[in-house]
Formats: sequence, structure tokens, C-alpha cells
Amino acid sequence: MTAQATFSHKPRRKAGSFLLLPFALFILPLFAAGCFVAYVLWPTWPSAPIALDVPPLPVTVAGVLFEVPPAAIRATLQRHPGPHERIDLAFLWPSLQPPQPDGKNHGAALDSMDGNNSAAPSPKAEAAGASGRLFVTINALGSLLPPSERLRSIYPRYVEAQARAGADGLAILPFRAGTPYEGEDLIYLADNPDRFYARCTRTLGVVPGTCIHERVLGAADITLRFPRDWLEKDWRSVAGGFDRLMAQLHP
Repeated sequence: MTAQATFSHKPRRKAGSFLLLPFALFILPLFAAGCFVAYVLWPTWPSAPIALDVPPLPVTVAGVLFEVPPAAIRATLQRHPGPHERIDLAFLWPSLQPPQPDGKNHGAALDSMDGNNSAAPSPKAEAAGASGRLFVTINALGSLLPPSERLRSIYPRYVEAQARAGADGLAILPFRAGTPYEGEDLIYLADNPDRFYARCTRTLGVVPGTCIHERVLGAADITLRFPRDWLEKDWRSVAGGFDRLMAQLHP
């Protein structure tokens, strides 16, 4: 009886071994393919920091190619070629040259927030003591309306009924109190708003007013932040400088 039980049990063990073999042959290729995909897609970073005086880096944001001087990139983690979700830049005005290396980490405030590329610099912090710099942020437009659409369909819902005259053909249209843009003005070329416009905060005590001007290139949204008094002095030079910067970043 014992011999019969032992004899009848052996085929079952062999059958189980035969079933494990095709299962292993199926799993191993999948595991190898997964390791290969993980290796290819795993983010890689330069083993050494990129020098600030090297030629412009080719970077892509939202599928759009830009050529960016490393010294203009504010966050150390963003100083690498290839795709970016967002990139933050600074340029001297009106030369549009990158800030000169001075031993200080201009991107420290950006890096210290959460250590990734999505940290947003404070416009007030940018304006304080930086009247000679233009700050540029490039990211994906995503689900946001293009700036021209906001100018036509969003901003008119929140502005005052009448604009006042500004310098050299500009018009200044305040946003109403209690709206999302309270405390700001829409400044635009009176006879052709599509040619130039900006959304600007008002000077409040010792805090100077700052402006935001946006442009769209493909699926990339380019935001330029600068002191409001630039427009009051010579808005045409400001608009021309922005044109030159766009040609410099996207030849």
C-alpha cells in the first residue's frame, strides 16, 4: 500500500515541474524587457556641473526647441540639455546677455523650495533689487487659453469701463476691485492691443510695480517679467527687446 502511494505520487511532482518550465520561459523575457525599458527611461543627469561659459544648450519644452545659455538658467538642476517641463531664465537688460558669474548661486531661491523644476519664483522677490534684469519662464501652455484669447475673452470681464492714456500711445485699463486681478492694470497699445500688451501690478509703498508679458511658440508658453517703469520710459524698446530675445532663444 505504501509502495503504491509512493509510486502514484511521483508523476504528480514531475507534472508540476513541467508546468513551471513554460511559466518561467514566459516571465523571464517580460522581466528582461521591463529592466531594459526602466534603464532607458530612467532620468540621467550630467556627472559634473555644466560650465556657465559653454555654448547655448539645446533644450526642449512642450516639444519646442530652444537654445539657452547655461549662465542664464537660474536653477542648477535645470542646467542640462534635453527635455524640460519648465525652465527659468534671467537676462541683463537691455543687453539680453546672461548674468555674469559672481560666485553666488542665482538659482538658490528656486532650488531651495522643493528641489525640482516646478518651483515658481516670486515676482516680488524678482523685482526687488533687480530693475536691470528680465526674468523669463518657459513651460507648456497645456490647458490654459493662449494670451491673445485671454486678452479678448477673459480680461474684458474684469476691467473698468474706461481706460486712461499712457505714455507714447499706450492705454492703461484698471482691473476692478474684487476680481482675480485686483490691484493690477492692463497696459496695451491703444490702437492695436494685439501688437503689445502686459498685465502689471501697481507700485505699493516701496514695492515697485511689475509686469507680465506672454508669448506663445508652438505649445510653449513664454512668460516675461520686468519692472513696470520700463514701459513708462520706452515701451517700444521693451517690445523690440522681447522680439530679439525670442530670436535669440529660438533661432
